[in-house]
Amino acid sequence: MTKHPRTLEWIGGPDGHVRMIEQTLLPTRHEDIDVRTVPDMVDAIRRLAVRGAPAIGVSAAFGVVLGVQEHAAGNADQAIQAALTAADELATSRPTAVNLFWALDRMRAFAKGLAGAADGAAVLDALHLEAKAICDDDADRCRRMGEFGATLISSGQTILTHCNAGALATAGMGTALAPVYTAHDQGKRVAVFADETRPLLQGARITAWELSQAGIDVTVITDGMAARVMGEGKIDAVFVGSDRITAAGDVCNKIGTYGVAIAAKHHGIPFYCVAPLSTVDPDLLSGDEIPIEQRNPSEIVNGLGKQITPDGVAVYNPAFDVTPAALVTAIITEVGIIEAPNEAKMRAALARGRAAE
Repeated sequence: MTKHPRTLEWIGGPDGHVRMIEQTLLPTRHEDIDVRTVPDMVDAIRRLAVRGAPAIGVSAAFGVVLGVQEHAAGNADQAIQAALTAADELATSRPTAVNLFWALDRMRAFAKGLAGAADGAAVLDALHLEAKAICDDDADRCRRMGEFGATLISSGQTILTHCNAGALATAGMGTALAPVYTAHDQGKRVAVFADETRPLLQGARITAWELSQAGIDVTVITDGMAARVMGEGKIDAVFVGSDRITAAGDVCNKIGTYGVAIAAKHHGIPFYCVAPLSTVDPDLLSGDEIPIEQRNPSEIVNGLGKQITPDGVAVYNPAFDVTPAALVTAIITEVGIIEAPNEAKMRAALARGRAAE
């Protein structure tokens, strides 16, 4: 079986800390950082030391535990309030990835259910176990998405992916790359074209790194080359992840995904989104309602280590775009494949997910 990098993990008991790969240093340096406080976790999420919607959600859950540690010696009510305060602070880290808010809502609800606990230490112990359950659950969901998605991949096929939705974006084997890894483990020959994904180059830096580490044939192309490569007949399918999916099946993913989907539609290439049901926002029907994070212009102006735009020129830097459901061949979740997604199919999948919990 393919061995995947451990994106993040909890070190020690309830009074421990989070250790995660410092992803801003990849691919030339592979280093871990230890995160011990809520402000440090907010900073790690905000500056993309940890990124990818599922991994952000797991990080946030562990962040709530960090926020309760100094209140373990107090009473239960104080510890519960500390958990709620930590969740509110963590919610400010990034606006688009709904997994962040899903995990924090789950931790809030769990914390409130601990009213009447013996003391702060009991609250900390319970929240620590709940955060670890969220982490383990994410790894299991990745495995199941990989199994469903691998049925769509035949030996000898080449996949195009945009941004990074592999092991380094989750607590498991990934979302969009999980079918690739599963197919590889099944003995299928699979190759991948990875869009570099400007301006922060997650595809070139991170996707290419983890695929090469796994022994999978990977080729990096610039974002502007995707349509050309499709036109040359080199792509059999597109697999991407998502940071938020509407109840109607619109897919929000890293900026540039929408253009890839349009090109895939033109060339008759299936466009698949792979994401857990925690990425679905049941309250939103239209992608127009999704809050799109605006990143610092310096990521473009100085994105390659030197200034590449003239002084005084305006820069627009949205981190995500939205692909309408009409361009999505299927959404692959942990409960199955949703072909030609629409509201009825999405809500049916959500119901299956709730029934399975």
